Amino acid sequence: MEEVRLAPTIYPAIDIRGGRCVRLVEGDFARETAYQRSPTEQARAWEAEGASWVHVVDLDGAREGKPGNRDLILKIASAVRVPVQVGGGIRDFETAKVYLESGVRRVVLGTLAAKKPEEARDLARAFPERVVLGLDLKGSRVATEGWTKTSLVDPEEILASFRGSGFAAAIVTDIGRDGKLLGPSLGLYRRLVPASPLALIASGGVSSVADVESLAAAGVAGIVVGKALYEGRIRLADAIHAAGNARLSEGTGPL
Repeated sequence: MEEVRLAPTIYPAIDIRGGRCVRLVEGDFARETAYQRSPTEQARAWEAEGASWVHVVDLDGAREGKPGNRDLILKIASAVRVPVQVGGGIRDFETAKVYLESGVRRVVLGTLAAKKPEEARDLARAFPERVVLGLDLKGSRVATEGWTKTSLVDPEEILASFRGSGFAAAIVTDIGRDGKLLGPSLGLYRRLVPASPLALIASGGVSSVADVESLAAAGVAGIVVGKALYEGRIRLADAIHAAGNARLSEGTGPL
């Protein structure tokens, strides 16, 4: 009997800097493109185009270590009916709690999970299935603090350490491909998906419907799409359709 699986969720991204909707290249603030729509308008547009989630990143928060656009993000969460997932600058329990009790469905923890894993686990126990692990990779190294520092710990080791933690998923971002439309690191996800105790969400480099199909076939649970949508290379509806129709490769799927 053929295995039944859920289609990967497509997460259209909204990156916010200074209250504007922007995209960076490799997380470099000097390589920024700003877009005309406000973040709230963009969230409504993604919802109207069929998004089942919206993925929001507070770039100011990631850089400064504390929320820089919290009020705006909470406004986004109240402006759409679909759930909102937020990352950037969430580096303590209380900051995450404010988001989760104010309309945000899930928070993404990168630096906090790397530096204070027990506090991250406490949060996941308090809010089960509403906390996401953020793994941002520079090559094979995990980057933290707004992608400014790297660790020698392998991503497989970090993923394994959060087995049974109550985390909803892990977002794995290849920084070297982020915002560059070069295609995703398929080898990375094919390696991590079978070994990960958490469902994986792929982020970075998606440039075409074919990329979406390849990631879906690799067994990821979700795909963050940003610049390709803003630049008109992919329509959101086409990405959702492609994710739902891709065939799963043998030997993939979270443990």
